[in-house]
Formats: sequence, C-alpha cells, structure tokens
Amino acid sequence: MNTNIDTGGIPDAAFLEKLANQYFKANPADELPGQGPIPATVPSSVSGLGVSPSVVQYGNTVDIKDTENDLPKHYSDGGGRIPVSVAGSGASPSVVQHGNNINIKNPQTGFPDQNLKNGDHNAAGAFTDSPANGSKEYFPFEGDKSFLTDLQTVLSSLMTSSSAPQFPELTSKGLDTQDFPAYYFLQDNPFAISGNIAQLPTDSISAVKPGFSTASVLPWGFDANLIKKDFPILQEVVNGKPIVWLDNAATTQKPRQVIERLSFFYEHENSNIHRAAHELAARATDAYEEARKKVQLFLNAASPNEIVFVRGTTEAINLVAKSWGEQYLQPGDEIIVTHLEHHANIVPWQQLAGKKGVKLRVIPVDDDGQVLLDEYARLLNPKTRLVSFTQVSNALGTVTPARKMIEMAHQAGAKVLLDGAQSVSHMRADVQALDADWFVFSGHKVFGPTGIGVLYGKEDLLNQTEPWQGGGNMIRDVTFEHTEFQKAPGRFEAGTGNIADAVGLGAAIDYVTRLGIENIQLYEHYLLQYATGLLNEVPGLKLIGTAKEKTSVLSFVLNGYSNDQVGQALNNEGIAVRTGHHCAQPILRRFGLESTVRPSLAFYNTCTDVDRLVSTLKHLKGKYR
Repeated sequence: MNTNIDTGGIPDAAFLEKLANQYFKANPADELPGQGPIPATVPSSVSGLGVSPSVVQYGNTVDIKDTENDLPKHYSDGGGRIPVSVAGSGASPSVVQHGNNINIKNPQTGFPDQNLKNGDHNAAGAFTDSPANGSKEYFPFEGDKSFLTDLQTVLSSLMTSSSAPQFPELTSKGLDTQDFPAYYFLQDNPFAISGNIAQLPTDSISAVKPGFSTASVLPWGFDANLIKKDFPILQEVVNGKPIVWLDNAATTQKPRQVIERLSFFYEHENSNIHRAAHELAARATDAYEEARKKVQLFLNAASPNEIVFVRGTTEAINLVAKSWGEQYLQPGDEIIVTHLEHHANIVPWQQLAGKKGVKLRVIPVDDDGQVLLDEYARLLNPKTRLVSFTQVSNALGTVTPARKMIEMAHQAGAKVLLDGAQSVSHMRADVQALDADWFVFSGHKVFGPTGIGVLYGKEDLLNQTEPWQGGGNMIRDVTFEHTEFQKAPGRFEAGTGNIADAVGLGAAIDYVTRLGIENIQLYEHYLLQYATGLLNEVPGLKLIGTAKEKTSVLSFVLNGYSNDQVGQALNNEGIAVRTGHHCAQPILRRFGLESTVRPSLAFYNTCTDVDRLVSTLKHLKGKYR
C-alpha cells in the first residue's frame, strides 16, 4: 500500500476509502468478510474497535468527518464509517470473528484489538519491523524526512564495532560516549555489533541483533523533539518561556493519543460494565477488558486474570497489606524493606506490624545509594515472610538489583512485592522473568491518566487471598448468610471502577509500546549521563544518589540556596522541577537532608532542556553568590 511519509506513514484517506468500499462490495450483505454467514441467533461483533461493530449485518454508520462525531481514524472501517452492533444478549460476543463468547455466570470479557494482533508484535508485545502483513511499521517520529536523512548520515559514519558511535549533540558538549557504563538492566550493549554496519542495509540490522529494530540498536535515532509534539501541554508557555517539564518522577505528561482516547470513551462508550444488556455496556466492557489485556502483555503476565485495576501504586500496596498481610502474617513474622522506600511502601507495613505484632526490618544502603546485598542476606531468616522494595528509587534514581533480591527472598521462603512506580516507564517490566509475587505501578507515571494503577499478582496467590473490599462486581452469589466471591481479578475490583482511565492507561501502553521500551531505555540512559556531567560542573552543586545503576532522577542541593529558592528560580525560567522530601524522608535523612531539588527525565526531554536547566543554575550561582 502506498503511504505518505509526510503524514507519519498514515495511508491516504481517499485511497483507504476506495479499497474499503471495493472490499465490502465484494462480500454478501449476510456475511462477515472472510467469516462466512452470520448466525441468526447470536448478535456478532468485531471487537477491538471499541465500538462492538456489526457493520455488514446492520449497516448503521457514523461519519467521522461530521464535526459532531469527530472520532479517531483507527475506530473506522477505513471509509470513515463506525459500525454498531445489536445489544440485548447480555454479552458482547465476537463469536464469528474471534471464536469466543462470555460466560454469563462469570461475565468478564476480554477481546483482542488492533494493538494486540500477534502478527504485528513480538513476544514482548512490541511492534516488529516486519509485520505478518508485510506492511512497514512506523514509529511516530519517523514521518519527519530530516530524521530519516540524519539516521542515514549516522549509519554511514559507523565503520566497525571497535569505533564508538558519535553523538554530535553530546560529544559537542565534551562528553565521550565511550565512558558510558553498561547498566545491568540494559540487556544488550547497543555498540556490540560485529561486522561493518556501514555496509549493511538498514533493514539488515535486525538480522545482526535479532529482536532489535534499527532504532533499538541506534538510540541516537530517537528524535525527542518530534515526539514532544505529541504532548500538547509541552507547548505551554510559563512566565513567558516554553515549558521544560522535568518533574516526571512526580507525574508524566499525556500524549494526544491518550487524551483523545479518553474523550472518545466519554462521547461514545460511557457505561458501567459487564452485566448490562445494552450497546454502550458492551462497548465499555470490551474497552475495559482490552485495557487489562494490554497491561498483561506489557508486563508479560501469564494471564489477564493476574491484572487488577486499582487507583495507583499506593492503593495496590495497601490492598496487599490489608488482604494478604492480615490474612497470613502472624506475631513474630518479619517484613523487610529497603532504606530507599517511598512512604507508600513503609506506612502500610508499619500499620500492619502494629496491628499483628510483625517486625519491620530495613536493608541499608551505601553512600552512593546502592542496596547493600550482604546486609540484606543477613536480614533474611526463617521468620521473613515478606520482602517489599522499589525497583527504582523515586528520590535518588537508584536501580535495585531486583531479580537477585527476589531470588534471595524466595530462597528464604518469603513472598516479594516489587514497587514499579518509578521503573515501569523507563525499563522493561517482565514479571515472569522477575518472578515477583506482586508488582505494582501507577498509570500517571507511565503517560496515562491519574487515578488508575495496577496490581499484578500471581493468579494462584490472588485466588488464595481474601478480598479487601466488599460490594458489587466482586461477588458470584450473595445471601444474608453467605457470600461467594469471584476469582481474580474480579474479587479485588469491588464497585464501579475507574473505567475510562483504565481505557486511557491502555492507550498510554499502546503509545509506549509503539515507541519501544528498549528505545526509551537507551535514549534516557544517554540523556541521564549527559545531564549528570553538566550538573557536576555547576559550582556548589552536590548530586544526592550517585549509584552506578540509576535512571531518570537527578536529586541535588545547591550551596547557598534553599531548595525552594532554586525551584522558584527555575520556575521563573519555565523549568518545572520538584522540591521537598519526595515522600521519602528516611532515605534523604540517611544523607543528612530534609529535602532536595529533583529534576527527573522522560523520553520527551532533550539535551536542550538540560542545557536550560544547567544554564539557569549557573546564572543563579554566579549572580547572587
């Protein structure tokens, strides 16, 4: 199919409409394309479009060109029409196309959508370079011809694996890319490629390093300036200056795709889910359960039943403490946390310890903010029932050796909860490889809406745990004498959940998956090194947290200034950072501090953003002290 590269690889609308009209014209009105006759007794739908369509059978359409029905193009059939289905069955079946239906006694639906097709994804859920249909997959930033030209220029400059790649924007600042450490959580060294890359066609690079796209191997092809255009709020002006958002550890900004998906839900799908017998309930149920499936693939969970929607990381940890913890922990048992923890991973365990007579023990860190594994090994003992720790420190950016720590805990017979709030947007979260018993994160930390988060739990463990809250949706049967609960995840989703924001989280995961978490990981790695080098040049500035394995966070104090003064000075220049204790007072007090200034990075930040930060700090230091 011909595509227009200037529109980011989006097919020409008129051409699509022509193809779609020809295609549907060639199929009888009483058949679904490629599926044969429609059963008379079961209203069929095509799931994954968010609207449960039955266009061929019922012919109802919505014109997306109509300004009153302004719908995203990927919800149409290619000709600008949105088909609808007939409700009334109590379900939202896709029996004809997908061969599945739902059990009315356990009405949790989950239908695949266009972002979950196996033919266009690898095993980790990321888009592949060579989809089954043979079409070219474009990253959102590949529509810019100048980027493609720059990429070819970089490719042609590479000679052999012994010569380090050049980063013009970085090396011009005096930073040698050969000095970048190989972090253990970056599974592959992007420079470890044998042969002469300059002589290879671009499409052959994935053959040199299987499973990696060109952009994965070549992180300097990641154009954050183009990606930034997807985020409307990053076009804001603050105090007369273009905003620089460096408060990503507190919350990330939302791409237009997430904002539009939320708007679409409220305009076309809004309903409570699961048990209603009408059209909007079918649409909302499909969208909600599709979001659960997206989270499952994103985390590489074994089943969508292992994904529980909650309000965020804090609620997820409290859920485990007040359900599993109260059910299974006994006086004398021990819980281990690290000195790095956010208050949300301290307070619930303190409350449980006070209520149950459980002891809370703490793994110390060294002067760089790294967990002392020898001390951790000494703390583990037969009384240890739970180890709960962060994968990335929100105050220091330290990346903990999660896999090793989980393995050690399991050898001692303990369960493990891993806090992924600060890691999930920066590195691959494979819960099966990590083998954590629970994994928790918040949607707003990964470019999704606020008020939605995820508790992953191993399915057997979830089903062995008593529910935390009681109410609708989490029950199978209720009498005045007895209640029978649903299995996971329903048993932990009492009442009306945050349906729209779960759908928005699914859209955010689509966006991150499209970019590629490995691409994000590598780009942010180099940007962090660049920022670290420049901040170390600011007179009187001291970085807090200098672990070799760290990501995203650059906490510091500036001699002669309070942290609030620094934050206000940066805000005057349109630069947003966080000041305070970051809900992590114990680790800051470990370094003799009550607060820090905390810039934190995301994939839409650039070297220019860092330059503005450093320039303002140097000007502040030189002007007033």
